[in-house]
Amino acid sequence: MMLLEALNVKHYVKDRLLFEIERLAIYENDRIGLVGKNGSGKTTLLNILAKKISSEQGSVLCRAQCGLLPQLKRIDAIKSGGEVTQSYMNDLFSKAPKLLLADEPTTHLDREHIEWLEKKLSQWKGAFVIVSHDRAFLDALCTTIWEMDEGKIKEYKGNYSDYLEQKELERRRQQSAYEQYEKKKQALERALELKKQKAERATKAPKKVSRSEANIMGTKPYFAKKQKKLQKTAKAMETRLEKLEKVEKIKETAPINMSLPHEDTFQDRIIIRVEEVTGVIGQRVLWEKTSFHVRGGDKLAVIGPNGSGKTTLLKKMIHRDNGIVISPIVKIGYFSQNLDILEVEKSILENVQSTSKQEETLIRTILARLHFFRDDVYKPIGVLSGGERVKVALAKLFVSDVNTLILDEPTNFLDIEAARALESLLQEYKGTVIFASHDRRFIENVATKMLVIQDKVIQWFDGTYQQYEQHVRQKDRHADTQADQRLLLETKMSEVLSRLSMEPSEELEKEFQLLLEKKRKLDKGIN
Repeated sequence: MMLLEALNVKHYVKDRLLFEIERLAIYENDRIGLVGKNGSGKTTLLNILAKKISSEQGSVLCRAQCGLLPQLKRIDAIKSGGEVTQSYMNDLFSKAPKLLLADEPTTHLDREHIEWLEKKLSQWKGAFVIVSHDRAFLDALCTTIWEMDEGKIKEYKGNYSDYLEQKELERRRQQSAYEQYEKKKQALERALELKKQKAERATKAPKKVSRSEANIMGTKPYFAKKQKKLQKTAKAMETRLEKLEKVEKIKETAPINMSLPHEDTFQDRIIIRVEEVTGVIGQRVLWEKTSFHVRGGDKLAVIGPNGSGKTTLLKKMIHRDNGIVISPIVKIGYFSQNLDILEVEKSILENVQSTSKQEETLIRTILARLHFFRDDVYKPIGVLSGGERVKVALAKLFVSDVNTLILDEPTNFLDIEAARALESLLQEYKGTVIFASHDRRFIENVATKMLVIQDKVIQWFDGTYQQYEQHVRQKDRHADTQADQRLLLETKMSEVLSRLSMEPSEELEKEFQLLLEKKRKLDKGIN
């Protein structure tokens, strides 16, 4: 059953056409993820589908109850972002709409709340369209991806990873088409050049024409006729060349070859020591005493629930608080969401160059990787969106005279494309990266080591996010096994005690003591 149909929807922002969509249809149990660059119109489209705003042209026919989770949620002085989202979602679920439209529901949520929301939506009976920059979230829930690009929507079947595979296949096909186009173009250009050369040589008398034939025919008419024929052929080739359907070249990702301060002596050396450091804000203990060290070149993710003290830990490192020793070779660059490192009246290029010793060519390469192409770099910061400013701040930091990046939630406000571009840059970065994030796919793709803050304890894990998740699952399975073993032992002990009370014997007493010893060992974690 079709729940919603949109036909010939066209919407403008001032004089700019934001999007033009011929037809969209949503059916029962559809699980749709809507993706696209910041500013492409995703939020506007959701509001049009929910009939919160009207489009300039077109119609939206909704045949079922529709619920909208807005992007800008109410500010609550008492509840956390996760609790506010939970409140919104529970309110929507209680109304049981057949169609749910959710705009960035995971923003500011920690891992625990994201997993709660995933579970709720996976079990929910109804259709939904989700706008999200969380790739793991889209992978877990969606069976269709709508891509909004250049004012159009294209549909891809599968989750986000399936969508990426299809995009890669499209890219390879375009690359192949481009190579075929270049081959044909070059062949035509060579043939055209040969014909033009022959036409120019046609003014000379041919060697095989006898003097008598030349006297009868006349040399000039003969040459003119031959030249005209060659020029006609050349003209036909020019027409073919002009009509050859052009195929655009795929933009290649330029590699980053950047020198860092003290690069030779930096790698794999202990550069930050944290010894017996406690996290306290006022009377509240965030984490108990902790010790760990960071080596040059580490890619270290700091993860934990909202309010666990991730930002506090990063700031303690930056301020070199008591118990934190940082090597003199370390030069730190810090990214936070306030973006106070940007000068709004200056251009993108001026801002990024102002603290960098790198060549302009490399700076432009990095800006291009973050999708600031050609004349884009001359735009003043003041005209940029929030997401674009975040990208400029990250680029500025990346090319500064530093060798250690400390990043606090760097993917907030970045669209998926920008987050993937940042991942790629950090993977190639030769320095150290320490970052706090709730973006599971970003952590998975960048981090090689983990700091996990949970229950007021900081745990160091030497491995990737995927390995950490596997480790947690194994611990959970082990805990479940221990619980089962404990229950079995307690049941047997109860049976033996019952028998002992009725028929006391030395044999039953020994059996009970043996069971009791097994339980003590199990409680202590001894095999």
